[in-house]
Amino acid sequence: MGPRRSAASSRGRLLLPLLLLGVSGFFQSYAVEVDIKDASNATCLYANWMMRFLITYESNNGDYKTTTLNLSSSATHNGSVCGNDTQAALVAVQFGEGHSWSINITKNNETYQGDFMTLTYNTNDTAVFPDAKRKGPVTIFIKDPAGPVQLNTVFVCHNSFDIEAENITQIFWNVTLQAFVQNGTVSKKETRCPADRPTSAPTVPPTSANATTAPTTAAPPAPTPPKPVENPDTGNYSLKSGNKTCFLATVGLQVNVSQDKPLLININPKTTVADGACGNTTATLKLNDGNSTLIGFTFAVKNASASVQKFYLREVNVTLLNHLNGSVISSADNNNLSKWDAFLGSSYMCRKEQTLQINENVQVHTFNLWIQPFLVEANKFATAQECSLDDDSILIPIVVGAALAVLIAIIVVAYIIGRRKSYAGYQTL
Repeated sequence: MGPRRSAASSRGRLLLPLLLLGVSGFFQSYAVEVDIKDASNATCLYANWMMRFLITYESNNGDYKTTTLNLSSSATHNGSVCGNDTQAALVAVQFGEGHSWSINITKNNETYQGDFMTLTYNTNDTAVFPDAKRKGPVTIFIKDPAGPVQLNTVFVCHNSFDIEAENITQIFWNVTLQAFVQNGTVSKKETRCPADRPTSAPTVPPTSANATTAPTTAAPPAPTPPKPVENPDTGNYSLKSGNKTCFLATVGLQVNVSQDKPLLININPKTTVADGACGNTTATLKLNDGNSTLIGFTFAVKNASASVQKFYLREVNVTLLNHLNGSVISSADNNNLSKWDAFLGSSYMCRKEQTLQINENVQVHTFNLWIQPFLVEANKFATAQECSLDDDSILIPIVVGAALAVLIAIIVVAYIIGRRKSYAGYQTL
């Protein structure tokens, strides 16, 4: 992405430590300031905040304990990106013995909004996890529940607030953040979080007593209900073979990663790049959203030697990547699908939402789908074969059939009643 992605284009300054009084002593936590510069050395993303994590883990003897993971004084922010040219920014922090945290921020029309957070904690850090049964890095995805913020407005939250996911409680306070800064100057116009509004009493960031060894006994606080995730925007994608378009697709995509709290990732078509390959009997479309998600669709031709041929969706794979180094966090694949079939030379359309089950933890939801993987002519979709979900005409025979059934029933009942009255008139006196 050019100079905006290089470490030299950004700077971070660690502030003085803030000591917070806890139940069993003082817990030290550091504030971090990230001021990312663009190619002209102007501020394009600014963030200043404090955070800590309460993490429940299983010990070697089978007990569950809660520990506190704080930012360290040596925290760095390698990999943070402005995103002004891609409409997708990234704030990434690395700290301690192999721990990291990041948040994706996307821009949409006149607002920006946190998409999802990624926390990787390393249980090999014996100072924080002295007796963890599971060893090595553990990665958790967390949906950001905060709403959109107007562009050229800074998000501010002085009081503490927490976000829960699986066995993690993230606690934030003293937050100041503005993505997609305009003209290199952080705005003086603020959007305050609910915790800072007058009806909210001031709060103190919570701590964990005897954090590294205390077993979990108290129930966690009730989480704030997350804001419903909107349907994804519809994107237009195509592949070429030479100078000729050989693959057309229009679709809105959403990935559902099932955890204790499902994470829904909307694929932003403005930052997504299409790649793949066209063939006579197979075709593959690969979509890279530019942040952390890769989705691949493979189509095949049924009965390639038959006179009448159909194509169908055979395989879908989903890969989630680490924001910082591009390494694979998790991957899911289903190569035994039989979906979206249509006659070769035509296209397939389904406006309604469809769900593709990739494995027990990953689903892909599609919206406003229109796709043609073979025999594209003149850069246009051929006649579409619609899915049954869109076919409202099926209701007509159902309604007509039901009406006829009711009419026949009425005629039969009337006939039986008439016959009984007729027999009654000829009874012997």
